[in-house]
Amino acid sequence: MDDDRSHALTPSARPPATSQLLDRIEDGDARALSRAITAIENRAPECEALLRALYPKSGRAAVVGITGSPGSGKSTLVDRLAAAYAASQRRVGVVAVDPSSPYSGGAILGDRIRMSDLEENPDVFVRSMATRGRLGGLAGATADVVTVLDAAGRDPVIVETVGVGQDEVDVVRLADVSVVVLVPGMGDDVQAMKAGILEIGDVFVINKCDRPGVDALERALRAMFALDESVRTPDAPIVRTIATDGRGIDELRDAIDRRGGARDAPPERARRRRAARARLTAVLEERLARLAHDHLLDDGEFEAAVDAVERRERDPYSVVDEVLGRFRFGRAE
Repeated sequence: MDDDRSHALTPSARPPATSQLLDRIEDGDARALSRAITAIENRAPECEALLRALYPKSGRAAVVGITGSPGSGKSTLVDRLAAAYAASQRRVGVVAVDPSSPYSGGAILGDRIRMSDLEENPDVFVRSMATRGRLGGLAGATADVVTVLDAAGRDPVIVETVGVGQDEVDVVRLADVSVVVLVPGMGDDVQAMKAGILEIGDVFVINKCDRPGVDALERALRAMFALDESVRTPDAPIVRTIATDGRGIDELRDAIDRRGGARDAPPERARRRRAARARLTAVLEERLARLAHDHLLDDGEFEAAVDAVERRERDPYSVVDEVLGRFRFGRAE
């Protein structure tokens, strides 16, 4: 094996600045958490050293994914749920993923506004992230941010996705407990029938249950649990909430904790293995893409390829085959 490759698979020495930041993160310092997460989002040079050091210290927190249709009240629900955990002497991490503009790449990060009440709570750390165009309801760096919060002693770590759809089910690869939020009177009984929705839920929430149609929605869910063999958790609890006034939040917390208590069961171990496989694959894909850009394609060559693909003079598959053909034994020649 080439020396460069063998060195790449072993942890590197940490610079002093990184060691100081790690110590502050492990002490739960909020400023250090913010700095580390910013470095991860921006893929700063020090982020990989941080993640290498923090990863062995993670894996203790319960990761709770909250997903559902836009307008279902996810942010208010997360706000109340985090407050309920903090009231029971838990130090909570919240990652709220907001959509980013397809043109500017920026995001409103409205969850930070809607969760402003949590900002004053020292036991709750809230971070909003932009998807930066990534599909699946989660930002590309979300798993790394969860690792940082986990290693810092935040438990649970609550991840709110952009909004669920047929393709937006990445949360299931990340969360120990996936919570699907539905609302009566918004067509959610039809939405829930779509492929991918029932399959990801461990706990279902009917929020805004003071609206008409609650009973019909719950009946539809239970009927689908009985009929659909793809349902991930056939006996998944259904919790009714009114997040705006805190009704049902304690019941939701208890339902999540009961589901999270089965983490050592064989199905949950299999899920964690699938999550590890997906994460390793994602890091490998990111590293290969970066290597191709940095070492195999200069800016001019890449833009020329983009022009050729746009004009249909070349197809993207041939371009990628040509780039990959420059690799030899895991290194760019």
